[in-house]
Amino acid sequence: MTNINQYGWNSSWKEKISVPGIPGRVTLEHKNLYRVATDNGEWLCSLSGKYRHQHSRTEFPCVGDWVVVEQMPGEEKGIIHQVLPRTSQFSRKTAGETSDIQLIAVNVDTVFLTMSLNHDFNVRRLERYLLAAWDSGSNPIIVLTKKDQCPDIEPYLRQVENVAFGVPVYAVSAHTGDGIEELQKQLAGSKTGALLGSSGVGKSSLINALSGSEMMTVQDIREDDSKGRHTTTHREMILLPGGGLMIDTPGMREFQLGDYSEGVEAGFNDVEELALACRFRDCAHNDEPGCLVQEALQNGELDAARYRSYLKLKRELAHMERKSDAAAQKAERSKWKQVTKDSRKRPVKKR
Repeated sequence: MTNINQYGWNSSWKEKISVPGIPGRVTLEHKNLYRVATDNGEWLCSLSGKYRHQHSRTEFPCVGDWVVVEQMPGEEKGIIHQVLPRTSQFSRKTAGETSDIQLIAVNVDTVFLTMSLNHDFNVRRLERYLLAAWDSGSNPIIVLTKKDQCPDIEPYLRQVENVAFGVPVYAVSAHTGDGIEELQKQLAGSKTGALLGSSGVGKSSLINALSGSEMMTVQDIREDDSKGRHTTTHREMILLPGGGLMIDTPGMREFQLGDYSEGVEAGFNDVEELALACRFRDCAHNDEPGCLVQEALQNGELDAARYRSYLKLKRELAHMERKSDAAAQKAERSKWKQVTKDSRKRPVKKR
């Protein structure tokens, strides 16, 4: 029998319920259906029409959400009537020109940012993951996989430490089990983790190592560039035998930013502090006198590639903000056009 306490249920979640029903946690999302773990078993659930009509897409259930469901008579199926307020949410901008945000995982205690010790290693991509992690409300941990295939991990560790100030870093091997026990400790007490990283980085192998079984399918990577195929095609929460939960996610080689302004401040705290300490408040950090950013670049205190990455991310965020404002204005105009159109259709009452 399912016990939702194993899934992290506690009294603080219970206090958030505002509708009748049975509490449960979303463990799998597939199109418009959700698998929900409840004390009465796992049910396949759909959203109620009322909830779907009254809420935006980002308020729809996501893997990790706590929901309140009504069981359909005589069936192991349910209808979701409420999504409980989230404690954290990890998201990214959807691909293409849209400014829509795609939820990756919610109510996560720890985000495990995975990167393998081979050609896949990319410190600039790690910076993007860190921004999203800081902004999500979850605690980031960096996991460097395939330690058994890397004869010297020190250069990789130095690069990570230069951009991830104070973030725990673990080098592990799913093949030998090295470092796996340390990761398991992070999920003690029914904590929830989420694995994020590129295809072929070894996320499925990690889950197999953490669970002690071949729960997830593993595919080989290409030897010439260490890139892998998408083994995981959906988000799924897995209850680990030793306690704790892990959300596996599809590989994300390209990670487009959402509105992560707070994440920039946390992830690039070194650059932000230098910029604030410049002589002039409106310093553009080019050739102004008293510019500490340029001084740090010249004396090697600030890595030039890291600063270029910072500027690129700031430009992307500014672009996203402009697009979001434009989208909001367009939506408002469309709403009032529809209101005007509807009012014209109404018959005029004769006095």
